[in-house]
Amino acid sequence: MSHKITLKINGKTVTREVAADRLLVQLLREDLALTGTHVGCDTGQCGACTVHLNGRAVKACTMLALQAEGGEITTIEGLAAPNGEMHPMQAAFKECHGLQCGFCTPGMVMSAVDLVQHHSCGSEHEIRAGLEGNMCRCTGYQNIVRAVQLGAQGMK
Repeated sequence: MSHKITLKINGKTVTREVAADRLLVQLLREDLALTGTHVGCDTGQCGACTVHLNGRAVKACTMLALQAEGGEITTIEGLAAPNGEMHPMQAAFKECHGLQCGFCTPGMVMSAVDLVQHHSCGSEHEIRAGLEGNMCRCTGYQNIVRAVQLGAQGMK
């Protein structure tokens, strides 16, 4: 059985028929071609699927599309300004080389933006604790922490 849902995704209203068991990450990637939202673990442990729902970070692989009904979603594709200028956090990740293979980067950036907007993240310890739900298998996190610090400055 399918259900009609309406969401605002990256500023655009979208209406779709979705099966009751359709995950939000499937809707974004497969139905809407927003492939910056990655699927890494299907259990919410790696954070590669992190998007913002109503201004808060959520893991799209553990959430049904139906649960987002009526919500506003921002994916990594919608984070930059309409003129294409990178969000300060995106620019900071680029500047600080806060990525290697890049697989975790979209989810890491989305989590970092949420961290700066809603939590204390002044110290390296606070940043590392705040990003605990995001896994990077390549970097060792040093440059990611620096990127979050720089991005936080740019967001103020």
